[in-house]
This record gives sequence, C-alpha cells and structure tokens, in this order.
Amino acid sequence: MTFEEKLAEQTKKYEALVSRKNVKSDFYNGIFDRYVNPVLTRNHVPLFWKYDMNPQTNPNFMERLGINAVMNSGAIYLNGKYCLVARVEGADRKSFFAVAESESGIDGFKFRDYPVRLPDTCAEETNVYDMRLTQHEDGWIYGVFCSESKDTKSKDLSAAVACAGIVRTKDLETWERLPNLRTLRSPQQRNVVLLPEFVDGKYAFYTRPMDDFIDTGSGGGIGFGLCDDITNAVIDEEKITSMRKYHTITEVKNGAGAVPIKTDRGWIHIAHGVRNTAAGLRYVLYCFATDLKDPSKVIAEPSGMFLGPLGIERVGDVSNVVFTNGAIVGPDKNVYIYYASSDTRLHVATTTVDKLVDYVFNTPRDPGRSPDCVKQRCEFIEKNLKFLAKK
Repeated sequence: MTFEEKLAEQTKKYEALVSRKNVKSDFYNGIFDRYVNPVLTRNHVPLFWKYDMNPQTNPNFMERLGINAVMNSGAIYLNGKYCLVARVEGADRKSFFAVAESESGIDGFKFRDYPVRLPDTCAEETNVYDMRLTQHEDGWIYGVFCSESKDTKSKDLSAAVACAGIVRTKDLETWERLPNLRTLRSPQQRNVVLLPEFVDGKYAFYTRPMDDFIDTGSGGGIGFGLCDDITNAVIDEEKITSMRKYHTITEVKNGAGAVPIKTDRGWIHIAHGVRNTAAGLRYVLYCFATDLKDPSKVIAEPSGMFLGPLGIERVGDVSNVVFTNGAIVGPDKNVYIYYASSDTRLHVATTTVDKLVDYVFNTPRDPGRSPDCVKQRCEFIEKNLKFLAKK
C-alpha cells in the first residue's frame, strides 16, 4: 500500500470510531447504567498526534510518537459540551493532559487539536496525571493533579515524590499555574480534590495523606483541610473523613475521586478503594456522603463497592482496576461518571442525582463482621419474603 492508501485506511477507521454511537449494555443493578463502548481509547487520539504526515519523511507511514493509553479524566460541562481533561500516556510512559469534547456525554468525543500546554514552572517535575476539575464559586475552573518527581533521597530508581499541582483556567485552553499545594503534616499527596464552594470563607480540599509514593503508611484515609489563599495553598491540619478499614474495599488505601456532587441531603462522593489480593491490588469505586455545613463529616456510607471492573474492563496495563476523577451533572440532571479501566481506556456510567441520593442514603452500612453481615442479609431476606407472601 502507498502512503496515501495507508493514511486513507487509518483515517477511515478513526472517523468510524469517533462517530460510533454508544448504547447501554445489558448490565443492570438499578443504580447506574453501563455502556457497550469506551468513550475514549488510545485510538481516539488524532492521527497527526502520532504519525508524521509527510510522505517524504515518513514513507512507511509509521507511528513516530505512539500513544499507549487514554484514561483517568477530569470532567466538566462547559459551553454546552461535556468536556474531559483526559490523562494521555505516550509510548514513552510520560503522561499529559488533553481536552476531549462531546455534545452527548456518552459518545462522539473528539480531542482538540493540541494537548494542554501547562506552564512549566517545576523543573524537577517529571510526570503529571489525574486532573480533577472544579468549577469554583470564585469564578475560576481549577485543575488539581498529581505532580510527580524523582525522589533524590532514595537509591531506588523508581522512588518518586507526589505533590498536588494546581492550575486554573476560564476556557480549558489557557492555563495559569499556581504553586503546588503544601500539607504541613503529610510528606506526599495524591488524589486531591477541591470542593466547588468556600467553607467558612476558605478553600476546601479533600486530600490523601501519604508517607510514601506507593504506600499510604500512617495515612488513615481521605483527609479534609482548609486554606486561606489558593494562590499559595497551605493546609496545616488534615481531618480524616472516609477512613481506611480492615477487611474492606479500602483496606490498603483509598482516595477521593470525582469532585463531590451537591444534593439537598449532602455532598455525594464517588471515591476509590483498594484492597490486596493474590492477583495484586484491586481498585473499585465506592460512595459516601458528607454534611453540607460540615463537609468533613461523613453522614452516609453504603456498604461495599459502587462499581467494579467487569469483563474486558479487568484487562489492561494494570489489570483489575477502575478509577474515576471526573463526573458531570448535566443540564438534564443526569449524572455522567467517567471511569477508567485497568489504566487503559475510559468509560462512562450514567445515573441521576435522585438515584445517587437513594443509593447513598438508603443502602445499609457494612456491619463489619461476617456473622453480622449474615444477620443483616437474613433480616433483609425475611422482610422480603414476608412482603412477597402478602402479594
């Protein structure tokens, strides 16, 4: 095939992919709907990001700058479009951010021509990923992401230091870089989320205190802290909200996910929990709610996981993982939850605010012990059988 024929073939495949309609799968739990197709994959990246389009310098139409994965995405509804700031990982393992937009929120996502060009203000920074987008009441859109650097104090070549980077924008096009968040009592931070509203006149962050890049160490769960000035964000005290617990889905670690959704009952959080298995770490999503007046106070915590990896979602670069850092409440009050599977591709699940409230506030808590779980389930069964017998 000639260069032109190869280009035409790949262009046809790309256009078919980005124009493909998405449909609900046959999955059912009454809480949310899954969809057959991922909303973003590495094949959604424009061809001119990967291929030299000049036949003189690329006669064999080879990828020059390959893409390995598209995953963990911040999300926001802006100017009538569902906008994702996705983590795009090159074949070189470096991640960067790119904006993809859709009119439906479930299909038709197309990347803007260029990736996000963050101001390069941290000379030691090697990698950036997993941006959360907050449309704050102060008028700015904030992006809070992981800023990763080499741990120069360690002889381990893989040792790293994680910080929470902060940027702000009005249009997802021009970005202002602010100093990284500083938490005086936590050496490292990841999975940091900014609440959309002031709390006691201050900026409110959900954090994940960590002693080490991989291990949370003494970090007891998802933290909460306030700072006076986001242009020089410093948190001197973190209060643990959703705690890690033995023999649960948050046993190894947990972290904030999407920006919390405000309802009349409380702030609803969609977070991730991690446990260890013989096959390695397993990441799932779970929910909880915090008080509207005191967002550090957990007021509802359904038992177990909200969403876990199924089928092909379990296979990828880091298998048996789902992760979210973005959800949108659309104009129709439908909720679009964007979650990645196995660090490889991005999916959407849809529900409504009313269903989320029902799930979070009416699903029983975890009793904590197997005998108590059996008792809880037997009482549940007994109630159902009595009801069915009356019909």
